Amino acid sequence: MIECFKTQETGRIEKIEQPQAGCWVNVVAPTAEERTWLEGELGVLPEFVSSALDEEETSRIDFDEDVNQIFVIVDYPIEPGEDGRDGVHQYDTMPLSMVFMPQKGMFVTLSLFENVVTRDMAAGRIRGVDTRYRTRFLLQLLLRISQLYLVYLRRIDRLSSRTEERLHASVRNEELIQMLNLEKSLVYFSTSLKSDEVTLNKIMQGRIIPLYEDDQDLLEDVLVEIHQAIEMCNIYSNTLSGTMDAFASVISNNLNIVMKVLSVITIVMAIPNIIFGFYGMNVGLPFDGVPIVGTWVFPTVLAAACCLIAAWIFKRKGMWH
Repeated sequence: MIECFKTQETGRIEKIEQPQAGCWVNVVAPTAEERTWLEGELGVLPEFVSSALDEEETSRIDFDEDVNQIFVIVDYPIEPGEDGRDGVHQYDTMPLSMVFMPQKGMFVTLSLFENVVTRDMAAGRIRGVDTRYRTRFLLQLLLRISQLYLVYLRRIDRLSSRTEERLHASVRNEELIQMLNLEKSLVYFSTSLKSDEVTLNKIMQGRIIPLYEDDQDLLEDVLVEIHQAIEMCNIYSNTLSGTMDAFASVISNNLNIVMKVLSVITIVMAIPNIIFGFYGMNVGLPFDGVPIVGTWVFPTVLAAACCLIAAWIFKRKGMWH
């Protein structure tokens, strides 16, 4: 899908039919024909398009002097199911690429999936967006991504708290798997945030992308948000890791208690078998040959007494808990 947007004189972003100077070209999951149009008609470098559509591409900034194009790629967060994969209940990150084309006065974004970042920009939910100012547009895009990280991190924190409350009531596999997915989500966020921070620091140097005074202030706001997200991610990750370790210890302790109680019951129940086994042998035993008493009364009373004594001893030692 390829869409073109341009800020009009009224200050609103509107969709246009054909790309023109001062417009923003948004590309989402392009087909083979659309990739050919991007590389041939629009003039985007093929290596930039290939890197933008690589799911494993890391955040970086690149500049090609021959065609005077700047390529920036950052990772943005996505919610479970936003990437179209069913059955995956964890947050993740995806690459979002931006290409500066100063010669044509255009700004191009490329992504593998439709995302909330570009949707908000196209819908005009971000104030002060002007497609004619490419550097500021980039920084506003990065600011929205950093804010989205903070929003999803707070959601992960609330979700982990609810899952932890359910774990207190009943330790089940579903809650443990959910906690594991949240822990993996935080790992993905932490890795992407650190790589985004490196890219932002390179942008802040101003050697590849020229920055004006207002751009410097906006970039500093983005860095503050990114640093806050990194700190939050580290805190939540450490907390969640400690919680998982604690519940692993609780599960192991509960299993040991169950095995202890079962062992005590097995010992107590084995006493009658031992006594009755002696009376099943042809040996001289107390009251042997005495009618009724020697046949079943005395062995039964003896077995019951031994079981009660053993149970009392185990209770004194706290083995029933």
